Amino acid sequence: MKNSATARKNEATDSTPSNFIREIIEEDLRTNKYGGRVHTRFPPEPNGYLHIGHAKSICLNFGLAADYGGLCNLRFDDTNPTKEEAEYVESIKEDVRWLGFDWEDREFYASDYFEQLYEYAVQLIKKGKAYVCDLSPEEIREYRGTLTEPGKESPYRNRSVEENLDLFERMRAGEFEDGSRTLRAKIDMAHPNVLMRDPVMYRIMRATHHRTGDKWCIYPMYDFAHCLSDSIEGITHSICTLEFENNRPLYDWFLDELNVYHPQQIEFARLNLSHTVLSKRKLLKLVEGGHVTGWDDPRMPTLSGLRRRGYTPEAIRDFCERIGVAKANSVVDIALLEHCLRQDLNKRAPRVMAVLRPLRLVIDNYPADQVEELEAVNNPEDPSMGTRKVPFSRVLYIEREDFREDPPKKWFRLAPGREVRLKHAYYITCVDVVKDEQTGEVVELHCTYDPESRGGWTPDGRKVRGTLHWVSAAHALEAEVRLYDHLFVKPDPDEVEEGFDFTANLNPNSLEVLTSCRVEPSLAGATPGSRYQFLRLGYFCVDPDSSGGKLVFNRTATLRDTWAKIEKAQKGA
Repeated sequence: MKNSATARKNEATDSTPSNFIREIIEEDLRTNKYGGRVHTRFPPEPNGYLHIGHAKSICLNFGLAADYGGLCNLRFDDTNPTKEEAEYVESIKEDVRWLGFDWEDREFYASDYFEQLYEYAVQLIKKGKAYVCDLSPEEIREYRGTLTEPGKESPYRNRSVEENLDLFERMRAGEFEDGSRTLRAKIDMAHPNVLMRDPVMYRIMRATHHRTGDKWCIYPMYDFAHCLSDSIEGITHSICTLEFENNRPLYDWFLDELNVYHPQQIEFARLNLSHTVLSKRKLLKLVEGGHVTGWDDPRMPTLSGLRRRGYTPEAIRDFCERIGVAKANSVVDIALLEHCLRQDLNKRAPRVMAVLRPLRLVIDNYPADQVEELEAVNNPEDPSMGTRKVPFSRVLYIEREDFREDPPKKWFRLAPGREVRLKHAYYITCVDVVKDEQTGEVVELHCTYDPESRGGWTPDGRKVRGTLHWVSAAHALEAEVRLYDHLFVKPDPDEVEEGFDFTANLNPNSLEVLTSCRVEPSLAGATPGSRYQFLRLGYFCVDPDSSGGKLVFNRTATLRDTWAKIEKAQKGA
């Protein structure tokens, strides 16, 4: 298995940035540390929706397993029933599948092992390595000490093995009130790592579990359940983020004291993204505070939000590949994520015409009853996507911002007396402007067209510098378009004045809703999730709110690619 796994790995990673975790795995394969096996796991807590930071972990764990011919489990660390719901379990599974990964028959839960974990706790009690403590949570924190001062021992630390076994059994039987007793590991109250100062292993909590119901009234703590779940499943490389680095001694202690199979915990830098928060607590505050419409709001960094906005799994996987795996925390510019998205959508998104802020345009010398079907390329990047027919008539809509009555220098769009090209159609010249008598606002343009300029070619070979998109007024479909921007105005949302929190940096212009848009008729029946490039405007996705003939589009990304300009400048330097 080792040789074939290495061959698959080499084939898969020819263009993959190297990372230190791969180096660890390759050394373990060389020394046959785990019998040539690579077995990872993605272990979400089902207490919220996954976000872009989880995508990095998903791609890393499933990707490494695939590259080395190994396996990856999906395991839910469901040890806190007060915060966990079946809804989150299903959303997590949907997100992992959407990203393109499959755990096959390896769907596990920490709750699968509750009975075994209880027995492991009993073993530690019998070894004199765990005891039942009557201190309250507040007293436990008080006894723990500080980073510079050692803690002090609980007055219940030296109970006999027999008494601890009896009390722990009675805890399970439900004899004691919630929070009145805990089971703690007996390690060292003077340990320099505060987490090693007799950590809590079990607490009493009467809460209905989404899988086990009311069978249990005591639940294991994450640090106790996680390492032993890894051990039970035969995980080889337990990959987690840097905040768990201080937990590794405790991970090792439980496994060593119980003398069970011992995976290796490896920490890597979590994803930090500019203009974004990735804390579950903060994301929950955005939802509960009404700052967004829900977990799948297209401004949210959740995978469900990104999916609704129009992101593709390919773009997110490409992003995770590009940022690599590091040992030190850093902040990734969100422009890179948007660049990966544009690179992907440019190849796959059909081009269509849409007018977001319509301005009526009448071609005076075009026959009033004539309609032409003009051929338009669906995607110049992919000829296999073919062409479509777009209706052209006397009355059109163009983008309001494409006209200036008094244009500045280097204005190449429409203005009085100015000639421009209509995409896929003809050259037109503006000859008159109609304004609202009361407001002075331009409400209609009158133009003439050159019948010999169809498709942008003219007998005299003249060229114009401006090309505008348009839709036929009689054939266009009405649509609502939601324009999204960064949710936060500052790259670091936590950069606030004293007395404020991150919500002070919310962008008041993160959403603009346009309700009078017009799109070409080829979009009739467009299904939710379909992605398009609106010519000259950006990439857009059909929102699930579209129904009953109503079309709603979310702007996925603008056409302007900041990251591409940065890369070009760096190469030029």
